[in-house]
Amino acid sequence: MFQTFEVTARPEQGPPRLAALRDEMARDGLDGFLIPRADAHQGEYVAPRDERLAWLTGFTGSAGFCAALTGIAGVFIDGRYRTQVKAQVAEDYTPVPWPDVSLGSWLTEQLPNGGVVGFDPWLHSAGQIETLEKTLETSGISMRAHANLVDRIWEDQPAPALAHAKIHPLEFAGESHDAKRARLATELRDDEHKAAVITLPDSVCWLLNIRGADIPRNPIAQGFAILHDDGAVDLFMAAEKLVELGDHLGPDVRQHAPDHLLDAVDALEGPVRVDRGTVPFILSERLGERAAFAGDPCALPKARKNAAEIEGSAAAHLRDGAAIVELLAWLDAQPVGSLRETEVVTRLETFRRNDNALQDISFETIAGTGPNGAIMHYRVTEETDSPLEDGRLIVLDSGGQYLDGTTDITRTIPIGTPPREAMEAFTRVLQGMIAMSRLRWPEGLAGRDIEAIGRMPLWLAGQDFDHGLGHGVGAYLSVHEGPQRLARTSHVPLEAGMILSNEPGYYREGAFGIRIENLIVAQEAPDLPGGDGHRKMLNWRTLTFAPIDRRLIVAEMLTAAERDWLNSYHAEVAEKIAPRLSPAAKTWLDAATAPI
Repeated sequence: MFQTFEVTARPEQGPPRLAALRDEMARDGLDGFLIPRADAHQGEYVAPRDERLAWLTGFTGSAGFCAALTGIAGVFIDGRYRTQVKAQVAEDYTPVPWPDVSLGSWLTEQLPNGGVVGFDPWLHSAGQIETLEKTLETSGISMRAHANLVDRIWEDQPAPALAHAKIHPLEFAGESHDAKRARLATELRDDEHKAAVITLPDSVCWLLNIRGADIPRNPIAQGFAILHDDGAVDLFMAAEKLVELGDHLGPDVRQHAPDHLLDAVDALEGPVRVDRGTVPFILSERLGERAAFAGDPCALPKARKNAAEIEGSAAAHLRDGAAIVELLAWLDAQPVGSLRETEVVTRLETFRRNDNALQDISFETIAGTGPNGAIMHYRVTEETDSPLEDGRLIVLDSGGQYLDGTTDITRTIPIGTPPREAMEAFTRVLQGMIAMSRLRWPEGLAGRDIEAIGRMPLWLAGQDFDHGLGHGVGAYLSVHEGPQRLARTSHVPLEAGMILSNEPGYYREGAFGIRIENLIVAQEAPDLPGGDGHRKMLNWRTLTFAPIDRRLIVAEMLTAAERDWLNSYHAEVAEKIAPRLSPAAKTWLDAATAPI
């Protein structure tokens, strides 16, 4: 099994660890210390060695940080985790709603007489520290770059990840790394940049057509790269990781030990392109006036999937869809009340493993029934494993990492007879998902300009949800990929080739959760009769094919257009997925995709 169910952090472990951290703070003359969920690469996902936030506090969410002061320790979490954090941290920690409450304003309130707050300069981006210091200018609080205090007290801290990197074949990548490097080098020259420092591991892996296994569930190899304006690359990655690459990298990719990075940065001539949001503070400081803040040069090219990446992802989704349907058919055949959450997770992984292209799951499967479904990023453990009881829903959010693509799909399933209020909320969520799926929009709009489309049916009922409508997805890379998002904070224009999730939801704490998610790819939309022929438009191609549970739909709430979309989608699911199924699952699918 890829997924296990052991408890990885307990609330009672936090207080003694916090006390030990405060002893170190006192020893070094600090009034506070920041502990982010981050590593030196500044990506979303971290290796076990870098799970400092979870180790210290017990909070295991994928985003957040702790500000540990001598008298209070704030755990800053966004809306996705406001339910989860209550169950995971001890009373010694104070949950802080973020970004509603900024770190700067919180520190100013908690340290009215000023103080010194330490931070590891590798674990915070230049932009984060710059913003924080501006907020604290008149507070009497100073920030001090400092050795990591958690590493001092974490006695059994895991070793650094050293998994072997592998070649990502051209048939899936769609472009050689020589061509990628030359293309990006041209952009550097056009911008009069001598080089770019690339810190995000998925950017490095995309650029060099390699994949790894340093991060659980994400096929990336951790390392840094410096791309020069002649297309050459200096790669800073442990030699142990590169032994299986042979001559794949070629002579224009020079290999160095990671601890040589700072010396190499010091030797660079400027201007040097860096991303303010992802370059570690220490690298920005070393570059000084040579730093040119212009974004990761790989980010947008990586987001704009080429034809091979799109078709690989589409193929992976069809095989993944078959596994989902086998699971849904099996689930329906079990007596109500006979299963628990872990059994659903295990059986789904078993179905996915029938595909030899599967390399891993793309994240820990979320299988939350009843109140657990209202925890947006719920991870079932041996202690939380709950029965699937009559009248409850189960939110099943899962995905696979296949050699040709990354999948991410959510379906909500009723157990027995669902309550009417859940059915009405489910129908509104479905209406939002359909609205986004049907959308056409003028080229140049960003996620913030259109994401309200997927929320409107809920808003009209006085309801909403506290996560973005969608995130970018990689091509056999990270299941969460930027810079594109369907979120009110996203300013990045959507472009053809970008793959995103479309996942509205609704969550009633203590009762149930609902989410429906398909992956979609932006494409150029054909002209329509009577339209403005000169106006370039985009629309979506759906990649995910699995039935949406008709038993949760209040049919009379749907418009004729919504009903037509759903019936057309289900007809396509039946056409594409049925030939891949066992006889029993095919029979089940015929009923599940019948017109409504």
